[in-house]
Amino acid sequence: MVLFDEQLRRLVTEACGHKPGSPQRQKLLTQVIRLTASRLWRETTPYYQDALQQTWLYFCRNVCEGLTGQIYDPNYGSVITWLNAYLRRRLQDFYLNQNREQATTVPQRIRQSTSGGISEAIDPIDNLPASPQAPPILEDLEMWAQTDSNGELRGIYIKGRPDVNCQVLILKRLPPEVSWRELSEEFGLSIPTLSSFYQRQCLPRLRKFAELEGWKL
Repeated sequence: MVLFDEQLRRLVTEACGHKPGSPQRQKLLTQVIRLTASRLWRETTPYYQDALQQTWLYFCRNVCEGLTGQIYDPNYGSVITWLNAYLRRRLQDFYLNQNREQATTVPQRIRQSTSGGISEAIDPIDNLPASPQAPPILEDLEMWAQTDSNGELRGIYIKGRPDVNCQVLILKRLPPEVSWRELSEEFGLSIPTLSSFYQRQCLPRLRKFAELEGWKL
């Protein structure tokens, strides 16, 4: 595997030594794609091929010049590791979009009859099945929130409730997320209060971190 990674690095270095769009570069990059294709992350989701196409496009645009993202740096890992990281982020994008689309195709609130004949309002979003295993991007987000190296997330909290801060809410809202109803009961605060605080204070910080990592949330 080490020899294979070194071979890929040499091909990439040689390819980037040629002018953009030149036949020499295209030939070498095609060779890299053929060598790596069978070693990339695979899964049977219906949107896998779309994510894979985006990955190859990202590879061609950023392996040498970094036109739409961070340029490939062999010091931080192999070509396969770099491509797999991007591929998994795109798969996570498709996963989130699919769940979001499913949530918008059903009524926002549904009345459900209980055994006692009393109807209870439920939120279909709370009933979406949780992903059985957290995608790699979520592992990175969880590590970032848990570490909170500068203490910013812990320092942003609902007035008078330092225990209800951005670190706590971000970790609880990462898939498989805790519902707003459960959080409301846990902290003794209304759903609108928690949701509004999360949208205004926590989500922008999460997105900022994601953008710095080159992700799209």
